[in-house]
Amino acid sequence: MVIHRKKRVIPDGLWIKCEGCSGLIYRKAMVERFYVCPECDYHFRISAWERIRITLDEGSFQEFWPDMEPVDPLDFKGYKEKVQTEQKRTGLKDAALVGTGTIHNRKIVFGTTDSNFIMGSMGSVVGEKITRASALARERKLPLVIISGSGGGARMHEGMFSLMQMAKTSAALFSLREANGIFISVLTDPTMGGVMASYASLGDIIVAEPGALIGFAGPRVIEQTIKKTLPEGFQTAEFLLEHGFLDMIVSRQDMRRELSRLIDFMIGPPEEAGTEVVAGPLPAKEDSGKDQNETTENQI
Repeated sequence: MVIHRKKRVIPDGLWIKCEGCSGLIYRKAMVERFYVCPECDYHFRISAWERIRITLDEGSFQEFWPDMEPVDPLDFKGYKEKVQTEQKRTGLKDAALVGTGTIHNRKIVFGTTDSNFIMGSMGSVVGEKITRASALARERKLPLVIISGSGGGARMHEGMFSLMQMAKTSAALFSLREANGIFISVLTDPTMGGVMASYASLGDIIVAEPGALIGFAGPRVIEQTIKKTLPEGFQTAEFLLEHGFLDMIVSRQDMRRELSRLIDFMIGPPEEAGTEVVAGPLPAKEDSGKDQNETTENQI
C-alpha cells in the first residue's frame, strides 16, 4: 500500500539567507532583532522609514519638505526615467528623509538616507535637505542626528550640481557648530564617496554600525592607484575605529539608547526625564515642511 502525503508548501519570504554567515534566518526573528542576524550579528541594510521606526519614539517623526524631488539640470540621458522608476519602487521622492522627532522624549532634528534609492547617492535634493536640516537645528537649538547610508556618493547624473552639495552641506554644518549646536553622525553600510567626504565625516561624534563599509573610493580603485595591497578589513568600521577615525561602534539594537545617552551627556538630560518611550509603527506622513517655510520650492 502506497500512501501519498500532501507536500507542505512553505510561504515565500518566510526565511532569508544571511549575507554574513550564509545561514537561514526566520524572517520574523530577524525583524524582531531590527534586521540583525541572530547568529553572526550581520546588520542588513534597511529602508529610511524602517530606520525612523526603530530609532525614534513611536509617532514622533514629522517629515519636512516631503514633496521636494529632483529635476534633470543636464538633460542626462535616462535620468528622469530612472528617478521615476526609483520613486515607484521605493515610495520615496529622493534618497533622504529629514524632519523632527524624539528619542526618549528628547526632541531632535533627524535625517536619514536610503541606499535603496539610486544607491543613496547625494544629488541636489539630498544636499538641500541635509542643509535645511542643519539650519533647522541651528534655529531651534536642537541636536542634529543624521544616519547615512550611501554607496553611490555624489550623484553624477547631476554633474557639478551634485558635487556642490559637498561644499554646501559642509558649510551648513560649520554654521551649526559656530552656533554651538551638536551633530551626531551615524555611518551605516555602506557610507562612501561624496557623502563620506562631506557631511557624514563632520560629526561632533561619529558612530558606526558593526561591519559597515566606510570610505571614499572602493578598495580595488585604491589598490590600482597606489599600487599596493591594502590591509585586511580596510574600510570596515572596526578598522577605522582602531585607527582613530570613529568614536564608537554601536549595534543597531543599542542605537536608540546610545544616541539618547550621548545627547544627554553633551547638553544635559531633558527637563521631563524618566518616562521610557519605545519605538513603534510609522506615523502617517505629514506635510510639515510647507508650514515651516512657505517659500520652499518642491523642485530643486
